[in-house]
Amino acid sequence: MDRKHALPTTAAALGFAGLLTGTTALAGDTLPLDPKLSVTLDGVYYDDSIDGSGDAMLGETAGIFDAHGHGDDHDHAGHEHGLEQGFNLRHTEITLTGGIDALLDARLNVAISDEGDVELEEAFVASTGLPAGLRVKAGKFYSGIGYTNEKHPHDWDFVDQNLAYRTLLGDHGLSDTGVQLTWLPAWDHYTLFGIEAFQGDNNERLGTEADHADDLPDRDKAPRLWTAFAKWSPDLGHDHALQLGASAAFFRSHQELHHHDEPGEHGVDGDARLWGLDAVYKYDAGRGYGQGDWRVSAEYLIAEKNLELAHHASNPDVVGEARDFTEDGLYVQATYGIAPRWELGLRYDAVGFTNEKRGPRVAVNADYDESERWTAAATWHISETSRIRAQVAQVSAAFDDHREDYTQFYLQYQMTFGAHGAHNF
Repeated sequence: MDRKHALPTTAAALGFAGLLTGTTALAGDTLPLDPKLSVTLDGVYYDDSIDGSGDAMLGETAGIFDAHGHGDDHDHAGHEHGLEQGFNLRHTEITLTGGIDALLDARLNVAISDEGDVELEEAFVASTGLPAGLRVKAGKFYSGIGYTNEKHPHDWDFVDQNLAYRTLLGDHGLSDTGVQLTWLPAWDHYTLFGIEAFQGDNNERLGTEADHADDLPDRDKAPRLWTAFAKWSPDLGHDHALQLGASAAFFRSHQELHHHDEPGEHGVDGDARLWGLDAVYKYDAGRGYGQGDWRVSAEYLIAEKNLELAHHASNPDVVGEARDFTEDGLYVQATYGIAPRWELGLRYDAVGFTNEKRGPRVAVNADYDESERWTAAATWHISETSRIRAQVAQVSAAFDDHREDYTQFYLQYQMTFGAHGAHNF
């Protein structure tokens, strides 16, 4: 496996003029750049057995991270999108990468929705020449925790995000503005250690922005979100590769405004933590175009929030009461190359094996049911940068007052044109 940092980098600190012209000034000199531009198109036809509402409903499953504020839970600024029945054009990604000088690389990644909205997904610079295996990255970027978090949708093995990430980290994963330090020691086996400090107000699940809630206390000074991760891989030869990882995230000023109908609106404030374990195994059969190749990966995530009621619209006497939340999730998935350029995939993902809310009064305690899904996909890799995928999933999802079983169907195309760098392991 690649023993170098497989972390491409960005040019937020550069001006667009320098990137587009291929030059930038440093100490009075003009240095040539080699920026690489790529565009990824992602279209999905979607249908299900409940009139097309099944994908959006996956963001509403019962638990402590119910994204729409149903029942006991909260609104996370409307980040859950959901595929509509019929044709969907997901985000078109425009990526610009290149070297700034002998010491820095840069990456800019912009996503454009079908309605024309522009979202800055990544914009960071990263060092290339530090000694002792050290590397620094600064700007806006996806956290290095877990195995899937840094992967963009065009690098997924399935059409959609797994339930563990979608529920606990949000469909876009954990990303924010901050700084990352990684260390790749010169050991016999690949080992990578990383720590990150983030602003802490730009995430769908950890660090949800609640600045609009005047009745909540002032948040702690940034950085508010800290993460750490480690990845280790033994040397199994040329045909086999195994990587094991562990991650943790701590948010020291987590706030939520729970949008119940008045007069039940209330806000909570406190700390949030997340832990994760991940593993991935790859086998290279040595045959043409992926035939006979295996990929198996799995992750387990558990999140815990220790909060206090900081505001209650109708019952100020409960302000100060503890509210403790815990929810976990996992996925296990495998892909196999059945023929040149053809791949089959199978995934099991679930959330809510532990799924509870606790407080000093019995009335506020709750144990929610788990939700789970089985997914099968067939992918035709037309080339290294384009594919067509058919996918079917069987869902058994728990909601506040009932369980829903339904089938989902997806048909996807993904096409990338322009220079596109290698993906992470």
